[in-house]
Amino acid sequence: MDTQLKPAKQSKPSRPANPPPAEEEDAGAVMGFLDHLGELRTRLLRALVSLAVTTGLSLLFADRILAYLIQPYGERLQTLGPTEGVVIYFRVALLAGAIIAIPYITWQMWMFIAPGLTRKERRWVLLSLPATTLLFLVGVAFSWFVLMPAALRFLSEFQSDLFQAGWTADQYVAFVTALLFWIGVSFETPLIFYILARLGLVGPGALRRNWRLAVVGSALLAAMITPTIDPFNMLLVMGPLMVLYVLSILLSAIAYRQGGFAG
Repeated sequence: MDTQLKPAKQSKPSRPANPPPAEEEDAGAVMGFLDHLGELRTRLLRALVSLAVTTGLSLLFADRILAYLIQPYGERLQTLGPTEGVVIYFRVALLAGAIIAIPYITWQMWMFIAPGLTRKERRWVLLSLPATTLLFLVGVAFSWFVLMPAALRFLSEFQSDLFQAGWTADQYVAFVTALLFWIGVSFETPLIFYILARLGLVGPGALRRNWRLAVVGSALLAAMITPTIDPFNMLLVMGPLMVLYVLSILLSAIAYRQGGFAG
């Protein structure tokens, strides 16, 4: 009986049932705990060095910045201690140095978290870096040109028939720099919530449900920024903070829809 031997069928290589997404494959290599600590130390050291350099450069023109900050007061400020003027001078230089170094410091923090993100997440965070710096500067400008004149006018004219405004340099500069810095930081929150919602980490529903916590947080932040306990200045700071929170909800809703998430 003539039989023909048929070649055996070659089995096809099996494929994994659920292959990892390309974005997850693109994530950085796994690092150990000590490696993470070493990387964090390196990034923080570079950030501190950049802050020291920009602060040193700011010392060259800190006197002009200080004169500009005192200009709304209209006269020279008094100091109560022999070293108070020196401390204020270096405080202004440190603030200017921090503002200048913010892009580089943000970049170092980004380089630390980037290996643990997917390609999509890295793209969205990277695109947000220039915008966060721009929003910080917009917040500083809003605080200086809108909030500061109203606050100083109220504080200087409050019960003027009983009190004569004679502020010390330490209290005045501390009030001005705190208001400028924290309002600048708060202007970044809508974009931060937009990025988080775009990545699916937070949704507009959670922000709407926690509006009471936002009110309490805004009140606490306003109390820390303003050294006075009068309701006018607290409301003057709380107002923009709450408007920014509402804007964060709207932007997160837009980003959540764009990301294809439900609800």
